[in-house]
Amino acid sequence: MDPRSPAVRAAAVTCSLALLAGVSACGAGVDGTPGADGVRDPYFPKLGNGGYEVTHYGLTLGYESGSRHLTGTAEITARATKNLSSFNLDLKGLDVSAVTVEGKAARFQRAGQELRVRPADELDRGETFRASVRYSGTPQTITDADDAEEGWLETEDGALALGEPAGSMAWFPGNHHPSDKASYDMEITVPEGLKAVSNGELTRESTKGGRTTFAWHSAEPMASYLATVAIGKFEMKTSTTDDGLPVVTAVDPTQVKASAKVLAKIPDILEWQEYNFGPYPFSSAGAIVDREGDAGYALETQTRPVLPGAPDTGLLVHELAHQWFGDSVTPKTWRDMWLNEGFATYAQWLYEEDHGGDSAQQTFDALYDGDYYEDADDNEAIWDFPPARPTDAAHISDPPVYDRGAMVIHKIRRAVGDDAFYDIVQGWTKTYRHRNADTADFTEYVERHAGGDAARRKVGRIWGDWLYGDGKPDHP
Repeated sequence: MDPRSPAVRAAAVTCSLALLAGVSACGAGVDGTPGADGVRDPYFPKLGNGGYEVTHYGLTLGYESGSRHLTGTAEITARATKNLSSFNLDLKGLDVSAVTVEGKAARFQRAGQELRVRPADELDRGETFRASVRYSGTPQTITDADDAEEGWLETEDGALALGEPAGSMAWFPGNHHPSDKASYDMEITVPEGLKAVSNGELTRESTKGGRTTFAWHSAEPMASYLATVAIGKFEMKTSTTDDGLPVVTAVDPTQVKASAKVLAKIPDILEWQEYNFGPYPFSSAGAIVDREGDAGYALETQTRPVLPGAPDTGLLVHELAHQWFGDSVTPKTWRDMWLNEGFATYAQWLYEEDHGGDSAQQTFDALYDGDYYEDADDNEAIWDFPPARPTDAAHISDPPVYDRGAMVIHKIRRAVGDDAFYDIVQGWTKTYRHRNADTADFTEYVERHAGGDAARRKVGRIWGDWLYGDGKPDHP
């Protein structure tokens, strides 16, 4: 065909427009398409991205606490799940200066929380690739639909990064949905005199030119909302359990004395939880205790929960239980949040039962009878919606998810008996260790291991009345 012909010129224009849009429609043998700009989570449809799965994040961060300036390079190793002409990363705020894919400069554009990347060469389905993003700026604090703050929180002596449900995109680009888990290496450089604490194990600490670098390694898969960085004048302590598990605690100096007695219980709590829930799923444990007010809530950040001030024993039991329920067995969507919080809350009930407090049945009865909370409105709030169906994003952390979720777990225990119940719990954490699961996976697993037709019928009624049913069931 004559290269000067109108048909050729039209084809060239079509190709150019497609390239600008991030769509490859030109050239022989090219069939890649853009990855989706979200995984269509029921409550957060734009979180996460389609077309690839991340296997590893390598984050190199530098932070100036005075100016609140963050510099970062994210090395993202991923596998394409389809032929890709472009793909998206979640990143809110911050300025991107360069992106490469497989060492070659890639074109990129920003649209809200989406960073669209167009590699120089298309990616084939099944191909493992590495993308590098250089960025900088002042990271944002994000206000959730329920008015809680997450993302990058400024503290009196540094910063605290918390990610549930969407805050991690405020400090590094990634596939920020719990359904995509990866291993992590984080290298954080801060002014000398401050410490930078993260997940996993500390592999290196070095000081040069008035700045100290802390390198942390997390080998087990982790959802991005469970990643954390805490920067401040922490007092760090490393010990081991009787089984040799490293326990690393980082405590703000103002909280050391008040926290000491409870944090000393970590090895015993973990031993009790292993007896009940199965082997501990990670290669280290511990806690981060920041000042009261730096964050208005605790979070089960993987291997090292963040606690807002000195915790009581019940809160520590709850957040450590999340290492099994939420961190190792991670929800497929945010609709499945009750699997995290119902189990962690029930862990508190069991711990009280085994340590001289109320039995789980007494706690259940108090909730059902409306005698648990001093405020009548708090007691009524338990029945606002079924735990497996929060009304919207603003309510995924409401009382039905926690308290009524725990009541579902207790009803299962009553229906199948203690022996079958603990077999179910330990089998669940083993079967889905380091994986994702949803409510349907759980109900199917329980029914399969309930132990006979009568027990299966009982748990089937629990789903209708307690897990999915509206309002307060007629009988406990």
